[in-house]
Amino acid sequence: MKSLPYFCRGEVIRGFGRGSKELGIPTANFADSVVDKLPADISTGIYYGWACVSNGDVHKMVMSIGWNPYYKNTKKSMETHVIHKFKEDFYGEVLSVVMVGYIRPEKSFDSLEALIGAINSDIEEAKVKLELPEHLRLREDNFFTSVPSSSLTPPTNTASTSQTILNGH
Repeated sequence: MKSLPYFCRGEVIRGFGRGSKELGIPTANFADSVVDKLPADISTGIYYGWACVSNGDVHKMVMSIGWNPYYKNTKKSMETHVIHKFKEDFYGEVLSVVMVGYIRPEKSFDSLEALIGAINSDIEEAKVKLELPEHLRLREDNFFTSVPSSSLTPPTNTASTSQTILNGH
């Protein structure tokens, strides 16, 4: 995938309401405007990378891009699980992510338990892969220090190439 690493940011919106409640794995969802701007070579599946909420710390993350076959969604989504325990929801906040690698294609599962097991396996794989030096350096990218706190306007400082790749925001 030529577009990786891929940098994007957008407001966190309410999703399907399954992440925390059904799966015990909370997710932050991007609006359609962010999903629709994904490059063509970023296929559906599970990705890993780094995420930051507003001006907070940068954490490891896994992201599902696609239609979630287990749930038979009719709308493509980008659902990010930030590997960190937050004290409260952050709907309306700006989520900045850099997708650095691909784990697997999306697929359906025979049971909710099998889906949860696969997600937990994805999380463990992401934790390991993000320790590689080529991925660790992206945690410190200027993209994360240029997060607009109250609006989705692009940063004015373009010292880093990644700052100009904001998925249209």
